[in-house]
Amino acid sequence: MAQKSAGIVLYRLQNNSIEVFLVHPGGPYWSKKDEGAWSIPKGEFNDNEEPLAAAKREFQEETGIQISGEFIQLNPVKQKGGKMVYAWAVEGDIDPAKIKSNSFEIEWPPRSGRMKSFPEIDKAAWFHVSDAQKKIIEAQSALIKELESKIQ
Repeated sequence: MAQKSAGIVLYRLQNNSIEVFLVHPGGPYWSKKDEGAWSIPKGEFNDNEEPLAAAKREFQEETGIQISGEFIQLNPVKQKGGKMVYAWAVEGDIDPAKIKSNSFEIEWPPRSGRMKSFPEIDKAAWFHVSDAQKKIIEAQSALIKELESKIQ
């Protein structure tokens, strides 16, 4: 069965322009990757959890900020590897400098026997939709396009 993730496309209107809030994954694999590496705040959920509830939970886990508002359901997208991403857009404004991500542990360096902790999200930023299209994981770019069509 394919993995499922749920996430939030947080957006704001600045000078008659749409900006979206994206996060950059933490850890050594992602440390030198930029374009095509950013994502909406999201995470996995199981069949016992309602997807929108999972999206809100994951947003809070990855940013330390509780999100609320009028959520707009977007069409799910399939990422490489088959993971389905369910997403909701919501208007809001948060300070990327104030995010506090949860962390994860992996053996690092590989085969060293040492466990090291890394933040799940190492940075976050607001991007104009055209810049966001370059930064975001390719499959998730459809979420930004759909957001544009729904709020313009």
